[in-house]
Amino acid sequence: MTDTVQAEVIMSFLVSEELAFRIPVELTFDSADPYAIHFTFDLPGDAPVTWAFGRELLLDGLSRPSGEGDVRIAPSTAGRLGDVFIGLQVGDERALFRAGAPPLVAFLDRTDRLVPIGQEEVHDTLETMLDRILSEAQKAG
Repeated sequence: MTDTVQAEVIMSFLVSEELAFRIPVELTFDSADPYAIHFTFDLPGDAPVTWAFGRELLLDGLSRPSGEGDVRIAPSTAGRLGDVFIGLQVGDERALFRAGAPPLVAFLDRTDRLVPIGQEEVHDTLETMLDRILSEAQKAG
């Protein structure tokens, strides 16, 4: 039995300094995979694209530059909860998004109530045990 948290956040897809598109981005957290958050970007004219990255990476990126490689997250202004930049890269292709921090904080708070950060492994073990017990009870009954 898994629980999920979902939210839709409007982000700006920054094409250049002069051009940006506001797009809906669906955030999904599944307690079956408590370390990850999935971002589904619905870009105009393209099929939706989903990226998965660490929940702690998003949390860290709200207050300081975080990430290496394909995913980088950084606040727009140090020491202030404002906008957050999310940079994604595949090979030479790059995309940069800007989102308000408050809806991301609210989403992370909801995920933390479901599976507290730092207790993912404990939750996974309890979840597995509960699933096994319920499965055995259904077979017996």
